[in-house]
Amino acid sequence: MFNEAEAPQPPKVLTTPLEIAANLRSLLESHDPLIITFHERSQRFQSYVVEVDREGNRLALDEMIPRDGERYLQNGEPFRVEGFHDGVRIAWECNTPLSIVEADGHRCYRGTLPTEVAYHQRRNAFRAALKLTQLVDVALDGDKLKGNGTLRGKLLDISATGCKLRFEGNVEERLQLGQVYEKFATGAPLGLSQVEVELRHLHFEERINATFAGVRFHNLNGQMQRKVETFVYQLQREARRFDKDDY
Repeated sequence: MFNEAEAPQPPKVLTTPLEIAANLRSLLESHDPLIITFHERSQRFQSYVVEVDREGNRLALDEMIPRDGERYLQNGEPFRVEGFHDGVRIAWECNTPLSIVEADGHRCYRGTLPTEVAYHQRRNAFRAALKLTQLVDVALDGDKLKGNGTLRGKLLDISATGCKLRFEGNVEERLQLGQVYEKFATGAPLGLSQVEVELRHLHFEERINATFAGVRFHNLNGQMQRKVETFVYQLQREARRFDKDDY
């Protein structure tokens, strides 16, 4: 049984400028990636919040990756923005035109703060972190993976719905946010194979020369789902035992 704090919370709609600005500022300060989708198009684009000004009722988003999305923005096409901060989904619709500006040598898109923001706290998936000495090997491949060869890295944490991965060096060019990769596998003791995953987060950390990726499991079959749940449960038990040892 989940305790109340871990139970899934129903989505809320934030409508006050104070709440909206505070949540957008959390995306800004944590440099959480955003996924932008235009209503009539299937392609997804990555951006970031780069400015939140409640007094001036102003919001600015970073240049889209890939930059093709700018054409749709210039056409005035409405789009949806979705980000995740500490397990909370923060999303809004943008139906008003944004202006393309250069600020401090960086290209960005400036407009008004949204009047409504969806806030969905999803605590139903316990996320278990692996100890540095027990990181599991992972391999990512598939028809949509750019470049040659399988991407190999490490599993950093996992929940029933997805996991966080680390790859050495900058591999951002090989991956596309929102894309589903059909060949994800992990080494022992988890032992997943031929699992489909959707890329939800992507960030290269220059300081340590590593790329971090967040993926969501896609169409998991029963056998693989049980493997994931068993592994998460084991990590959860170990974490609780470790906490008890501290006291």
